[in-house]
Order: sequence, then C-alpha cells, then structure tokens
Amino acid sequence: MGRFRDALAAPGLGTIAEVKRRSPSAGDLRPDADPARLAAQFANAGAAAISILVDERFGGSLEDLRAARAATTAPLLAKGFFTEELDLLKLKVAGAEAALVILRDVDDQRAAALLSYAHELGIETLVEAHDANDLHRAVALGAEVIGVNARDLATFELDRGKQLELVARLRGHDAVVVAESGVHTRAQGAAAELAGADAVLVGSALMQAADPAAKLRELSSRPLVKVCGLTRPDDVDAAVEAGADMLGFILAEHSPRRAPGVLPVPDDRLSVAVFVGEAEEAGADLVQLYQREEGRVRGRDAVLLRAGEPVAYVVDLPWAEPDPLHLQRAAVREGRVMLAGRLGPDNVREAVRAVSPWAVDAASQLESEPGIKDHDKVRAFVAAAR
Repeated sequence: MGRFRDALAAPGLGTIAEVKRRSPSAGDLRPDADPARLAAQFANAGAAAISILVDERFGGSLEDLRAARAATTAPLLAKGFFTEELDLLKLKVAGAEAALVILRDVDDQRAAALLSYAHELGIETLVEAHDANDLHRAVALGAEVIGVNARDLATFELDRGKQLELVARLRGHDAVVVAESGVHTRAQGAAAELAGADAVLVGSALMQAADPAAKLRELSSRPLVKVCGLTRPDDVDAAVEAGADMLGFILAEHSPRRAPGVLPVPDDRLSVAVFVGEAEEAGADLVQLYQREEGRVRGRDAVLLRAGEPVAYVVDLPWAEPDPLHLQRAAVREGRVMLAGRLGPDNVREAVRAVSPWAVDAASQLESEPGIKDHDKVRAFVAAAR
C-alpha cells in the first residue's frame, strides 16, 4: 500500500483532479494553466490525488510536475506515455508518487518490468485498460490501481457504457479502480461509483470551468438529489434545469404518481425506475425496489439496484404515516443511504445535517397535484439540498 493507493481507497468516491493545458481531442483547454496554483487549489478542494500531464502533446512538462510538488503535499500522478525505466526515474526525481502505465503501449513483459522497477523506486503505478483484454492483463500483472479509460486513445471516442461495464467486472478484486474520462457531472461520477469505481479522474471538465476548484467541489459534493414521481417531459426538463442528479419514475400499479414509463433523461443524469414487489425491465439506469405491504401502496424501505445488484439503501417513511424517529433511524444506517419521506424545500437542509445521506429523494412535497410538479418547489428543493 502507498500514499496514492490509500488516498483513492478511502471511503466514498475519490477524485483525481487533472492539470492539463490541452488535449489532442479537444484542443486548447487552458493554455495558461499554472500547475502550482491549480495543484494547491485542487488539494484544498478535496482532491484525493492530483494528475499532472507531463507530455508536450498536452502542453505539459516535467517542470509542471516539479512546480506542483513544490505547491502541495497531495499525492501526485504523472501522466504521459511511459515505456522505459528511465521515464519512471525522471518522474520519481521530479516528485511523482505514481506514474501512468498504458497497457495499449506496452506488452506484458515490458509492463511487468515497469511495475517491478517502479516498486524498487518506491513509486506507485496507475495501470490503464481500455478493453476487456487490457483488463485481464492488468489483473494478471497484479496491478494495485487499475484505471479504466472511457476514451479510446486511437479514435478519441468516448464510450461510458463500456467503461462502466468493465469497472463492474472488477468488483471483488483487490485492486483500487479508477474511472477515467467522460465525467462532467455529479451523476456521471455517481454512475462510476455505483458500478464499483473507488475514484474518478477528471481533467477536461475542470480545465474548461471558470473556477476549476469550485467545479471539483461540485462534482464530489453529496448528497445527490433525486426528484421522483415525474410523469411529464416538462417536469423532467424543470428538474434537470434545477440541477437534479437523478430523475425518478414510479411504475407501481396503485401509485397516484404512476408514470407512463421511464421518460427520456439527458445522458449526464441518472434515471430511476421505482417498483413495488417485483422489478421489471424498464430501460432505467437504476431501479428503486420497495417491498409489498398489504393494504398500502408500498412497504416502508427500498433498495437501489444497479444491474440487479444492491448499491444503496432507501430509508423512507411508512406509506401515509409519520415517524418521529425517522432521521435518527436513517443516521445509524450503514452504507450508502438515500433519504426519502416527505422531504421538501423547507426541511431538507435540516435532514441533510442530521443524517449526512448519500442522496435525498423527494416527490409529494414538490407537487401542485399528484404527479404534477411545481417547478418553483423543485428549484427550491434542489438548492436547499445542496
């Protein structure tokens, strides 16, 4: 275990914040980026580690790494195309804790030699995979930190679906898993987290932001906000515009908020299909499944499922009943908690303070009538939850 791996393995979703002036796919991002200033700002904004592009194709150099090292004690990852032992030695001398090894660029023998030499030097590695074959190689090499890149470095195309599928395959392995590329919103980070990623590496989204440190705080902030009981495209649009991360569609038979189906949701947010008793295929990113309870629309609590696997626990109120100990009950629940139960703009802030949930979920308190959202209340709820 090293400082880099330990930082990424800490509870919750870690972020590797990247300093890069340009990218071959997007061109100039921030030509005047000051690596020392950004590294210090990212560390203060809660980055688990900081990635520094040292390759000239990205407008970087070893000097950038030295400048960042002088400005922060946070773990530094050097990124570039490294294939020789001498590359790693230079990075170590310039202050890197870890170096990128891209499996597409080296065969197994070369990769094993680099990992062995890095270990001797006392420098960690982020071993990057792009496909199932790379993933198999990374595991066989005993890589302690595996990065799964959504971007194909040959075509520059992004495929987040394939990335998340590969991340999910690493569940149960000892390696720390990093989802690289394609994270521009909190929901995209959460999608990687729920697939099994320990951390996300974010570069372009930060470099293109007016305030990179504020963008980093935004991406890693919790709770996530879910607006549920949506039945109309207008209301979906309002929730997205307000900044909701998850959009919920109730498909339970007797609910007064039953939706016609899972409505279209932008691909930078997460859709959630809500069922009671038994889930069906609905084309949503996630499923929220309540138990059935005789004489009621639903049972009390639910599980949040991704590809059939439980990824969070929904702590709710009984149907149409209060519970004065609701928040205390949620606060002691371990793991990821989505807090639900008559939350609205007036009480969500207090609830977040009491419980520190992973997500908050509101439906009935944001309506003008069942299934019809009051857009002012939706905006107020998302703002208060933040």
